[in-house]
Amino acid sequence: METRVLSNRYTIVKHLARGGMADVYEAEDNLLNRSVAVKVLHANFASDEAFVTRFRREAQAAANLSHPNIVAIYDWGKDEGTYFMVMELIRGRTLREILRTEGAILPRRAAEIASEAAAALSVAHQHGVFHRDIKPGNIMITDDGAVKVTDFGIARALDDSEELTRTGAVIGTATYFSPEQAQGLPADERSDVYSLGIVLYEMLAGKPPFTGESPVAVAYQHVSEPALPPDAVNPEVPRELAAVVEHAIQKNPDDRYQSADALRTDLQRYLSGSEPVAAAAVMAAAPTAVIASPPGPAPTGYVTAETTAVEPAPEARSQTSYWVAVGALVAVLIVAVFLLFQLLSGGEEAAATVEVPDLRGVPAEQAFATLQDLDLKVRSINEASEEVPIGLVIRTDPGAGQTAPVGSFVDVYVSAGEEEVGVPNLIGENVDVARARIEADGFTVGAIEYKFTEDVDENIVTDQNPAGGTTAPTGTPVNLIVSSGPSSIEVPDVSGKTADTAVLELTRAGFTSIETEEDFSPDVLEGFVIETNPAAGQVVPRDATIVVVVSQGPEPVEVPSLIGSSVASAEQQLNELGLLLVVSSQTVEVSLDSGLIGNVADQSPSSGTTVEVGSEVTVRIGAPTQVTVPDLRGLTAEEAQTEAGSVGLNVDIVGTTVTNDQAQKDLVADQDPAPGTTVDEGSFIDVTVFVYEPIVPNLDGLTLAQAQTELDDVGLGTVAVANQVETADGNLVGTVVPGSQNPAAGTAVAEGTNVTVDVYIAQP
Repeated sequence: METRVLSNRYTIVKHLARGGMADVYEAEDNLLNRSVAVKVLHANFASDEAFVTRFRREAQAAANLSHPNIVAIYDWGKDEGTYFMVMELIRGRTLREILRTEGAILPRRAAEIASEAAAALSVAHQHGVFHRDIKPGNIMITDDGAVKVTDFGIARALDDSEELTRTGAVIGTATYFSPEQAQGLPADERSDVYSLGIVLYEMLAGKPPFTGESPVAVAYQHVSEPALPPDAVNPEVPRELAAVVEHAIQKNPDDRYQSADALRTDLQRYLSGSEPVAAAAVMAAAPTAVIASPPGPAPTGYVTAETTAVEPAPEARSQTSYWVAVGALVAVLIVAVFLLFQLLSGGEEAAATVEVPDLRGVPAEQAFATLQDLDLKVRSINEASEEVPIGLVIRTDPGAGQTAPVGSFVDVYVSAGEEEVGVPNLIGENVDVARARIEADGFTVGAIEYKFTEDVDENIVTDQNPAGGTTAPTGTPVNLIVSSGPSSIEVPDVSGKTADTAVLELTRAGFTSIETEEDFSPDVLEGFVIETNPAAGQVVPRDATIVVVVSQGPEPVEVPSLIGSSVASAEQQLNELGLLLVVSSQTVEVSLDSGLIGNVADQSPSSGTTVEVGSEVTVRIGAPTQVTVPDLRGLTAEEAQTEAGSVGLNVDIVGTTVTNDQAQKDLVADQDPAPGTTVDEGSFIDVTVFVYEPIVPNLDGLTLAQAQTELDDVGLGTVAVANQVETADGNLVGTVVPGSQNPAAGTAVAEGTNVTVDVYIAQP
């Protein structure tokens, strides 16, 4: 596959990832000279029209979403039976990888990531597309810190089709999907808000709010159990940001943020230093504790243990009654004080008012913030406009310059773009004709769902959304329900079940050709079903082959080469692969010039070995080679350096030792470490060297010539006459007067020292 060129344009470079339906490769776009990602449909699905339709629908739905925080779709095509989709190539890591290696993220950075992800979802929702699988694995953080939402593979354009409303249709990942998804109820933009709230929770707390031994257990918690506030898990989380999370993950969709834009607005308020609206509401409603929404019903189709209603403990009931009584008393006191104040003031003082600023042409979010800073409430109303760009304010009510009571509502009319146009009636048309008419009228082709119908021929449109004859903005996706003809049935959802259970349920549903294949999955336990191909909810012929994709657990990883790496670098490399570093207490002797001293010198398993995620890699650290100290005593300094260097050691002269033995002059007197000691290669041997100090000889009675000879023999300087002493003894004339020499005989002096003497001379 590495040398293949698709459509004479995209040269495959290397494999990046594998999914249940397609492989993803890095490729070069030879026409535009850029690197891209290419998603290639698995060969065994390329001949199945249902899979090809789903693959094409995914490309069409995602290609309409253009935003800096959404992975762009560039192209879609077919090459010799291979279907492929060309996407933006992202250099970076998934949020899932970051959370695994680094744990909880700083609150401000977590809010920034969630805000950008919400911006991406807002654009998708405006196009009628719900992601329905928001999770850390589908949020990319580029090398420069940008946020990219990817994989709209299970997204569907907004419609009222049975696929989205039938009971039991659970789409998404159990850890992050909403209570309504867990129950098989319709999913809308608030479902994505819930999932993003769970992701934000995990970024702040370091773990998701709900975990369990199976997807069923997790799904039940999403529906029935309140989440512990994130600031209770991680005290470093600000209360205001925790309140945003709590508001986003309310069980009842009506109690959450009603749009991704609303969630993003509160996150932006937190980042700018203002109090989020949700934080104010949550903390005002519950100053001592966050009260969770009442638990909903258990997910439809799940088998759960017998449930018994539990009454609050007497102590809990008494506490609740106490606080209710206190609250009622406080309310009565507030009303009494207010009435007394009104009575004393005569009720003549008018309520405070503020002037509504001119917000025409201002971005909606900025206008909302301005009004909220003036203690006014905002009611956003979309209105068609040909003059004002989408998202900018057209006018307000009350208008600019008018006054409004503090705390009252201001209607903000926001441009929704050009006026809507008529949607063509496509019911009864062939699906290809319907596509052409949709695009010819300025709309885009949305989701196409094939549905079994006994009395309508194959590929004929049976329903559409928006309906024919209604109006919608140009560019709106038009979703179609298309007849798959008779003798077709719907694929049941068996994800998260054991392989045997899945095969049994598919057989009971009426399918006669069922195959299983294995694939790696970081999220689904080994032996449990990841997905089916065709996917759950697809309507296909009874004799179609249903492939059940069973998890093999996480994909094995290849051990990297750690030789020469520091311990910190080796640990980081292994952590990124999900492996553990073990540093052995044993070391490996290495030479000085190896560059391995203090670094990894040996590893087990060796590089290139394939191991399971979570395996240990043991390393040994390089240590200097041990050598024996030679005996340097009696050698000159040069000889000592040569001798030490022959075994990889160095010599340092640290002092001298005095000797009157001229034969020991400049020789090594002593050394440390002592001969025979074992030390590291490259170590220094400290030595002391003999310094010769001669003994002054006795010069009494010698002639000056004899005295000089004596001095020369021991390395002293010259003999000099200090005084002349007269003598009547002619034999003494010219000899050294006894006791007159300086330095005196027997004195140790520096080599080359001069000696003075007195000399006899004849009396006149």
